Amino acid sequence: MTTFTREDLIRDAIARTFFPPTTLPRAIARLGFLQADPIRAPARAQDLILRHRVKSYRAGELDRRYPDLDVDEDYLVNYGFLPRAHVALMHPRTTRRAWTKAHASRATAIVEFIRERGEAHPEDVEEHFAHGRVKNAWGGMSRASTQLLDTMHYRGLLRIARRDQGIRVYALPKYEPIELSPAERAKKLLHLALSLYGPVPERSLGTLTSFLRCGAPHLRPQLRATLKQLKADLPHHTIAGVTWYWPDEPTPGAPPNETVRFLAPFDPLVWDRRRFELLWGWAYRFEAYTPVKKRVRGYYALPLLWRDDVIGWTNVNSGDVTFGYVTGTPPRDQAFTRELEAEVERLRTFLSTESDPRNSEGLRSSPP
Repeated sequence: MTTFTREDLIRDAIARTFFPPTTLPRAIARLGFLQADPIRAPARAQDLILRHRVKSYRAGELDRRYPDLDVDEDYLVNYGFLPRAHVALMHPRTTRRAWTKAHASRATAIVEFIRERGEAHPEDVEEHFAHGRVKNAWGGMSRASTQLLDTMHYRGLLRIARRDQGIRVYALPKYEPIELSPAERAKKLLHLALSLYGPVPERSLGTLTSFLRCGAPHLRPQLRATLKQLKADLPHHTIAGVTWYWPDEPTPGAPPNETVRFLAPFDPLVWDRRRFELLWGWAYRFEAYTPVKKRVRGYYALPLLWRDDVIGWTNVNSGDVTFGYVTGTPPRDQAFTRELEAEVERLRTFLSTESDPRNSEGLRSSPP
């Protein structure tokens, strides 16, 4: 294309992230990374993201099926779920702080302990080794074994096999090591992040590269060099004075879909707040950790996408679904009212699981 408009940009971004709903394994593979968050309001972010991309998805399905998936909990730009092939790109992961001989010895002993058992709950490790307590990052005291398990997981010595009432149960890694140079790993990781969150404005491309140091701190020099090279090689367009980068050649998306979607605060479409404001002209902020009196849109406001415009937000509290709109009023459109009701019904179905029936009955929608 010789020209690329803001409308083209928005439709391209929407088309890239909302692929036709598929199976859970295929959706995670297609996304490449799924950010995790523990808050349930009304469900965890990973479930809210997957419900738009997996056929007949229900809240909690990822947790229930996780032990049988070729997926691990790990870090990329932050913490979440990745196909094991992507986990392998970041391991062996090294950190700036070297272990003492005592820590290394304890880690070796824990690996052997878990190898013999197959998996281990932190309580099992504590009972066997009794490492005592240490000061944590918040100034309180934590079990030394818990901190060591976390560090071992980060370094790739352990994986999360499953969760027991939310608590990590550890096992040995399953990913297959790959023979790639640090430069090749950095390039694949940056392409992975850009494929998930692209197209991105130039400043966000730099930010995304910085965030990748969460998953690959040992590849900092290679990530910087890759960023410089990609800026020259990637497809890009300048729109209203802002240069945008794509993982591959951009194409205008299809005409807007007649669908209302309630999006997770960390959905790939809204994750980059700078990009969000450039695309839709208003600032969305995640306010769960904002003091109540300073909140503008709510504790866990879900961006509301209608056609190709994010026109407001949704809050779900104690069975009530309420709405706010950027313009102050909803669209005066029968199609919007009909689709809004349909999305509330889809949310109700998504929340109605046998293992977690909360909000499955009595989900009430206030008038738009």
